[in-house]
Amino acid sequence: MEEFEHFRLVVDKGQTPVRIDKFMSSHMEDTSRHRIQLALKAGYVRVGDKVVKANYIVRPEEVIRFMMPYRPRGVEIVPQDIPLDIVYEDDDLLVVNKPAGMVVHPGHGNYDGTLVNALCFHLGFKQNIDEGDERMGMLVHRIDKDTSGLLLVAKREEAHFSLAKQFFEHSTERCYNAVVWGNIKDDEGTVEGYIGRDPNDRLRYKPVEDESKGKWAVTHYRVLERFGYVTFVECRLETGRTHQIRVHMSSIGHPLFNDERYGGAEIRKGTIYSKYKQFIRNCFEICPRQALHAKTLGFTHPASGKRMSFDSALPQDMAALLDKWRKYCNNMPAEEEDDE
Repeated sequence: MEEFEHFRLVVDKGQTPVRIDKFMSSHMEDTSRHRIQLALKAGYVRVGDKVVKANYIVRPEEVIRFMMPYRPRGVEIVPQDIPLDIVYEDDDLLVVNKPAGMVVHPGHGNYDGTLVNALCFHLGFKQNIDEGDERMGMLVHRIDKDTSGLLLVAKREEAHFSLAKQFFEHSTERCYNAVVWGNIKDDEGTVEGYIGRDPNDRLRYKPVEDESKGKWAVTHYRVLERFGYVTFVECRLETGRTHQIRVHMSSIGHPLFNDERYGGAEIRKGTIYSKYKQFIRNCFEICPRQALHAKTLGFTHPASGKRMSFDSALPQDMAALLDKWRKYCNNMPAEEEDDE
């Protein structure tokens, strides 16, 4: 998970030596002392490139940066009564099973109807609230609009710091189910490398040469079921980069089924027969989005220290897609069996 600069403070030339927690509290009036203490404890405050603790003594002209594992906030959230499939909830967090098609976070033309709008209402807010309000639930991670599955939300700032750090340190467990084009050669494998934004399309990501152009990403995959022309797989994330599974599977020649952005919304494998082409069109209608589902989620509870694990069933559209492929394979004409 990437870190983002939320605050930057430059110590005055004439500043006398003082503990960093006291210095930050006196210079950041809109940020509570409690939040500053939590950030220092969690390792989100740096002097230069060095992580410091509360007892660090600041010196003249040093640069203090408040780094957080989510983008700076500032959007006004409208509470909306949108049904949520809540898998688990307690005083610290909740786990939501997000449907495909729901945008997670307001922005880029989607300022209502999002998961965050629904969370704001669920948490009891009746009026618009600034996203930076510490009372509001905080997303610990995100999944794409057209990806379904489990999302973790922190209800308190202490919980958010703890959970975000687990994601940053890759100590969480996340497994996805996906349908990809082609018959994957090996029963299991690993895709790794740097992923960065595609300079020719700002909405896409691509494998890049080194860390100066992207971030290291690792995906472990395992075949669950084969259908000849497509494969049903499990993908376990070791890292959590934007579009990671979509980019990685596409990079090895197996883009996600019906993933328009990465070349999966066209026939990539199969036959030239018109009946097959119609079959694929029907499949696209059954599952009108990339066939990707965040199925399992594991993490350590920030308060109890207990290891927690959650699982979600495949959504109806992906389950129907798999059933359709099973029926197709069972009735595949003999002349098609070896045709790829």
